Amino acid sequence: MIQYSLQCSKGHRYDAWFKNADAYDQQQARGIVSCAVCGDGAVEKAPMAPAVARTDGEKVSLSSGSAEARRFRELLRAYRQKVMSEADYVGDKFAEEARKIHFEETEARGIYGEATRDEVIALADDGIEFMPLPDLPEEHN
Repeated sequence: MIQYSLQCSKGHRYDAWFKNADAYDQQQARGIVSCAVCGDGAVEKAPMAPAVARTDGEKVSLSSGSAEARRFRELLRAYRQKVMSEADYVGDKFAEEARKIHFEETEARGIYGEATRDEVIALADDGIEFMPLPDLPEEHN
């Protein structure tokens, strides 16, 4: 897996995960990479640095083979597992359920599921907070 910082022509910046660098290039060539905020198709890689600031001010390398990168992947896997074990899976009804929760039409609870690009854009436009679950390869990949 590789994470890129992307930016659309309207200035929205966001991070996206791809299977590998070739996957990003192929998706970009097919025109299926679009802004997670507004849906703009004019998206480019934004400048990014492969380091994360620690609380003590030191920089940590997140190159794929580093111990820090392995720990980061472990944390992402643990986060995904926690969500999947404690939240309700709502399948393709994610946008509908997120709206009901946001507008207090149903009991607030953790949910996860799938949403189309148009549904994601509409949720963001409505100010409904959500976050995609990280999808990470198995350790041997």
